[in-house]
Amino acid sequence: MSRPSDRDVLPDTIKPTNYNVSLYNLEFGGSWGYEGTVKIDSSVKSSTDEVVLNVKEIEITAAEVLGKDATLKDATYDKSNERVTVKLTESLSPGDTTISLKFRGTMNNAMRGFYRAKYKPTETPASGTPSDGEHHYMFSTQFEACDARTAFPCFDEPNLKASFEFEVEIPEDLVALSNMPEKGTRKGSKDGLKVVSFEKTPPMSTYLAAWAIGDFEYVEAHTERQYNGKNIPVRVYTTRGLKEQGRFALDHAHKILDYFSDIFDIEYPLPKSDLLAVHEFAMGAMENWGLVTYRTTAVLFDEEKSDARFKNRVAYVVAHELAHQWFGNLVTMDWWNELWLNEGFATWVGWLATDYLHPEWKVWSQFVTEGYQSALQLDSLRASHPIEVPVRNALEVDQIFDHISYLKGSSTIRMLSNHLGQEIFLKGVSDYLKIHAYGNARTDDLWDALSKASGQDVKAFMDPWIKKIGFPVVTVAEEPGQISIKQSRFLTTGDIKAEEDETIWWIPVGLRTGSPEKVVHSALTTKEDTIREVDDEFYKINADQTGFYRTNYPPPRLQKLGQSKDRLSEEDRIGLVGDAGALAVAGNGTTPALLSLLEGFQDEKSYLVWAQVASSLSKVKSVFSENKEVSAGLKKFSLKLVSPAVEASGWEFKQDEEWLTGQLRKLLIGLAANSGHEATIAEGKKRFEAWKGGDEKAIHQNLRNVVFNMAVANGGKYEWNTVKDEYLKTKSVDGKEICLVALGRSKDKQLVGELLEFAMTDKVPPQDAHSAIVAVAANNENRLVGWEFTRDQWDRVSKKLGVSNIVLDRWIKMGFTSFADEAVAEDIANFFKDKDTTAFARSLVIISDSIAANAAYKNRDEAVLLEWLKANGYA
Repeated sequence: MSRPSDRDVLPDTIKPTNYNVSLYNLEFGGSWGYEGTVKIDSSVKSSTDEVVLNVKEIEITAAEVLGKDATLKDATYDKSNERVTVKLTESLSPGDTTISLKFRGTMNNAMRGFYRAKYKPTETPASGTPSDGEHHYMFSTQFEACDARTAFPCFDEPNLKASFEFEVEIPEDLVALSNMPEKGTRKGSKDGLKVVSFEKTPPMSTYLAAWAIGDFEYVEAHTERQYNGKNIPVRVYTTRGLKEQGRFALDHAHKILDYFSDIFDIEYPLPKSDLLAVHEFAMGAMENWGLVTYRTTAVLFDEEKSDARFKNRVAYVVAHELAHQWFGNLVTMDWWNELWLNEGFATWVGWLATDYLHPEWKVWSQFVTEGYQSALQLDSLRASHPIEVPVRNALEVDQIFDHISYLKGSSTIRMLSNHLGQEIFLKGVSDYLKIHAYGNARTDDLWDALSKASGQDVKAFMDPWIKKIGFPVVTVAEEPGQISIKQSRFLTTGDIKAEEDETIWWIPVGLRTGSPEKVVHSALTTKEDTIREVDDEFYKINADQTGFYRTNYPPPRLQKLGQSKDRLSEEDRIGLVGDAGALAVAGNGTTPALLSLLEGFQDEKSYLVWAQVASSLSKVKSVFSENKEVSAGLKKFSLKLVSPAVEASGWEFKQDEEWLTGQLRKLLIGLAANSGHEATIAEGKKRFEAWKGGDEKAIHQNLRNVVFNMAVANGGKYEWNTVKDEYLKTKSVDGKEICLVALGRSKDKQLVGELLEFAMTDKVPPQDAHSAIVAVAANNENRLVGWEFTRDQWDRVSKKLGVSNIVLDRWIKMGFTSFADEAVAEDIANFFKDKDTTAFARSLVIISDSIAANAAYKNRDEAVLLEWLKANGYA
């Protein structure tokens, strides 16, 4: 039994080639149990009398080898490693064989494996829909990373690909879905039941198998391209009454399939593409081949009621998941250490498709504001990890579904694509997909294909980005007509040690300079270098913020760039503000330098630049929130900065105005209200009261979150209860998330505590509860309530959220990084030192690093910030 030395994997004695899964006796209520049979066609490498598979929460009740006398002798379960050793009465000989296993499982409520999801229907459901009186149920699967084994016994590793056949017995008036089209239906074992079977899939990893059962209906479109002479049907499935909210996603999905078929030069390989809205869902979506599952807010959009920001989310998430149909499904990473190959690429190409469909959204500027900056933030901590992170045991993989795998991965791919040229880059990707179709591949396989397409040694300059932790800051020193640049690793704590600063990155410089401006491309491949022929009047490093690094300019140059912002692209302006904020935190720059830069953005017109300004300002306000004098000065600074823009923007949404214009209006109103803009707060209160009085149109659908936030932050128990009541009764897909976030904005400590209590009740699903802690974390006056509640109510918190490690980790990771007090960090560390932190151990280190950085920043800049605020009339 040979095993790769760096992985804890199954023995390689038996390799599956096809699974035939049959589920029956589904118990809709009570224990929620079911029975099943799986026939596994396999190739046996060497003689053996045992079969080792993955199982979790599954009981094997019988085993036989078809065509032989071998049957089950014994089954030994290794629960910690989620394996079973099936001993047979006779040995298997080398060659092809079929192993048949009967088993029992459970349709759990943990949002993993084969699970049940409760919901309240908007229309009367079909009579066969399971119900407990208060809720009805649908059923679906979530197998990534290691939960196919909770649904049926299998060889649950990504490089053990096999084809799948599936059938399930269900009530006659319900719908079953799976990866492939329905093959046929026959009468079930009892009256009122039917057995639905599906066509055989191509070879794929177990984590991509999927099925769903429920009272479903759908909207349908077809691809414009023909595939094997046919236009492929594309459907968005929902529970009864919601299908029309799937049309926005549908309109994008069929176009995206055609777009990816074109740019990858590989036709979509399956005969159908289904998208399913799932009512309880831990992640955003899951790329199951041919049956992609989504959280409702990631796929449904109500033109009359939904906030327009969800259009952007739905379009991107649909594109991301459909990108996986090629990159991840057709070609799969060999092992979980290369998860980034799936997620980093799907993130980049998801934005590429969104930009193709919506150039007016300027999504690459959005990517720099949201994705790129988030990746830089996490990767600036010692607690970060390389993009390609060692994974010995697959059960460790959940915690690397993070900003490094997704966002640093996609940022480095964007950097590489920009360097090679998008056409050459996509040619290399297409070659990679064709070579490894229906198989598995490694990062080096992608580099090989890109090297051949480009004629460059891609592996040589990309390896440090993928295999080393962190990223560089490029520090600029000026001389007449030239600049010297030096790279060193950037840490947000600002205390880099020599042994942590040994990586030399390949850095695309991208110098924007001259009049008229031009971009001069070169690369920094040593610790330092000199660039000549630089226009002393104007230059900027990292044009369009395509390189994954920070730039540290001399303070006078930073101020000059702020005054020259009309000569900079949107991405440049976003990068300038993001860098200045991060460098202030780390001590490479200062808060006064950041604020001096921001003063020049009062007349900014771009929503996405304003979003970065608001984010950088929010960080400063958060860190210095306990100093009342500094807080008041920052509020005054924000008020002066935003007032002209919000007063020009107004409250009214014009018909057919650009999406970005509406998003800017909403952002400015929110920022103005937080800054104490009296007219904005008064108008918000007026609209809230009118809406409360029954005028549903008083609050525009795009302003619900802003007005609710404002009402709660500036109100009391009455406003808080009003928003809570709206949470309980809203039928809007995005309404519940909006309400939960607003409830966390209260200045009343008791009400903030009540929100967290409410989040622990059955009225708030586990996957939504983290919105409450995120809102509290952003509440500078009361964020400590979030930690104290978690600490004092840990049994309740861990019990409710622990149904999913991902949900529990999200609560921890997103709730406690904003503190700037080492005493809080110590309290958190002491509390968890004797707890089982397996699900969130990495996040605890992130919290510790983040608080240490914030505390050092506060101690270093507090006095100088107050002095600047006073000198400039803000304090």
